[in-house]
Amino acid sequence: MTEATADARGHLVLDRLEKRYGAAPPAVAALSLEVRRGELLGLLGPSGCGKTTTLRMIGGLTPASSGRVVVDGRDVTALPPHLRNMGIVFQNYALFPHMTVAGNVAFGLEMRGQTRADINARVVRALAMVHLDHLAHRRPRELSGGQQQRVALARALVIEPAILLLDEPLSNLDAKLREEMRGEIRDIQRRLGITTIFVTHDQVEALAMCDRIAVLREGHLEQLGTPFEIYEAPATPFVASFVGRTNRLTGLRDATGAIAVSHLRLHAARGGRPGPVTVMVRPHRILFGSGAAMGVDAATWNRATGTVRRATYVGDVLSCEVDCGGVLLTVERHTHAGIAMPREGEALALAWRVSDTFAFDA
Repeated sequence: MTEATADARGHLVLDRLEKRYGAAPPAVAALSLEVRRGELLGLLGPSGCGKTTTLRMIGGLTPASSGRVVVDGRDVTALPPHLRNMGIVFQNYALFPHMTVAGNVAFGLEMRGQTRADINARVVRALAMVHLDHLAHRRPRELSGGQQQRVALARALVIEPAILLLDEPLSNLDAKLREEMRGEIRDIQRRLGITTIFVTHDQVEALAMCDRIAVLREGHLEQLGTPFEIYEAPATPFVASFVGRTNRLTGLRDATGAIAVSHLRLHAARGGRPGPVTVMVRPHRILFGSGAAMGVDAATWNRATGTVRRATYVGDVLSCEVDCGGVLLTVERHTHAGIAMPREGEALALAWRVSDTFAFDA
């Protein structure tokens, strides 16, 4: 296969990759996808969905039960990890406590038999890339969590891998440092143009960092798309509920496409067959105000009225639970100076666009 053909198919190709443990359902079930050269692809899903198992099969740390891992047109499924030219950053960083920062970063190059002069030069460059060149002689125990994460990243990058594998590298950091490191990892990945697989259960990380996201559930691929596509056009109820907050309702669609949810008559962004449906709408897409009605176009908006059961102020967001005659809806509004807090029992009018209403056949 020529390089041009490999690029057309993807730098990394998973061809019906599967992992089974005995008679249990597959941990990863016939997963097929293509990762473009220089792309950052996120594997997103809850614990136990198969995302880390997939990453470990890509890296050769876990043998595949069937299927193939192909890099630049070359089948690497049977190769051991050290022959796959991949750099891996583990969730716990896996640094050697008895080695210095420089020693940890140099380890992979020493195992590859590089000359001391080459090792020293590449370690200096790698540590400068992650802004740790001034800490080269410290031990891991003398570093903060964020600094240890940078050392692990430098160790993975110093070998100049074709593909970088990141297994929830930010999960041990606090929220502020996690946000800072998201930006640093993304900047380095773009600057190097390295193909990267990023495993996370955090939807915000996936949306903020990734070019595309593969959402996994119970070993199966639920949806593959850009962050915009995953959030704005979820393919399944699971994707809609896992990626972002949502109201989930049950209803019945008639032959005209209208959906009855209790006494409410709603319309959705896309049609479907008559029968039971699951309806979803994101809380922050629902407008609300005092009064019995809102002046919106009934052809493009869904409307409801209700009373406030609970109002919660959480800093940047005001969240209200509204009882619309037995249909409970959570609505959110970004706060600003002087915003009025709805009172319990207050009547509210609600409205949200038909285009923001997802309906899935049951």
